[in-house]
Amino acid sequence: MKDQQHNSTKDSRRNFLKQSALLGAGVVAGAGVLASCNNEAAGSGEKIKLLTATGELVEVDPSQIKHVRKEKLTELQERGREGLAGHHWTWVIDLSKCKNARKCMDACVGAHELKPHQSHINVLQMQDSKSTAPYYMPTPCFHCDNPPCTKVCPVNATFKRSDGIVLIDNLRCIGCRFCIAACPYSARRFQWFEPDYTEEQKNRVYDVELNVPQKKGTITKCLMSADRLRIGKLPYCVSACPNGVYWFGDKLEDTVTNGTTHETVKFSELIRDNAGYTYFEDLGTKPQVYYLPPKNRTAPYEPVDKFQEKYQEDRG
Repeated sequence: MKDQQHNSTKDSRRNFLKQSALLGAGVVAGAGVLASCNNEAAGSGEKIKLLTATGELVEVDPSQIKHVRKEKLTELQERGREGLAGHHWTWVIDLSKCKNARKCMDACVGAHELKPHQSHINVLQMQDSKSTAPYYMPTPCFHCDNPPCTKVCPVNATFKRSDGIVLIDNLRCIGCRFCIAACPYSARRFQWFEPDYTEEQKNRVYDVELNVPQKKGTITKCLMSADRLRIGKLPYCVSACPNGVYWFGDKLEDTVTNGTTHETVKFSELIRDNAGYTYFEDLGTKPQVYYLPPKNRTAPYEPVDKFQEKYQEDRG
């Protein structure tokens, strides 16, 4: 009976916190208005719009708004919001070398404790025209310098760090999915199901840079392996690729390293000499993932359906 009462209390507290976060959504959204409000404005009949716990958009008099105590962040939450000083990370993906081996996806799924279908990387089957051969195109989160996702989040759960990485804090995420709607690259995933964790795994301290443990009803996406970068290592996907598809490095240092050959070159020269480009550049999002065109391919194109059969055989 005591256990039931304890669980009921925990559930009630969790629901209260979620509702408080939703109310906070409106407060955050109207922060600019609140900052300019004074007693005169409050009495003038001016209204601001807030999002309620039930998802309704309501108008409220600024004088009726009460500020609540600022949420205390854990040590890992605070650290996760701090970028690595003096860096601005970037990827270069060589489309001529991608054979759809999907080792990058396996490494991503393993590191972030995802189900196989939840990988943060998508490998698209592309064909520029009927007269050109198809090719494969890995698409992680593009960690834009002008990210639309962070601008629509009502609770500051998704944010961009000073080193260029866009992360998600699932202790703040309320699952509204505004960021999914705002992302033009379809780079975000929603956790529809409860992860298969033991009680010990569930009770781990949440790590923003790894997004573990995962939570049902929140958003997950590519984190540019922020936890690996903190200890001076290449991202999981970059290290796992057997075909030299990925280059990773620092734009401020103008260097990128290939995860397979470990060769280091100048980022600017690699992009300039190989006609590098960014995806949907005209949107103004300023993505930090660059592509090299699929020229001089290292292997013939293999249709995805045939590949999937072989992939399943290799996985047993």
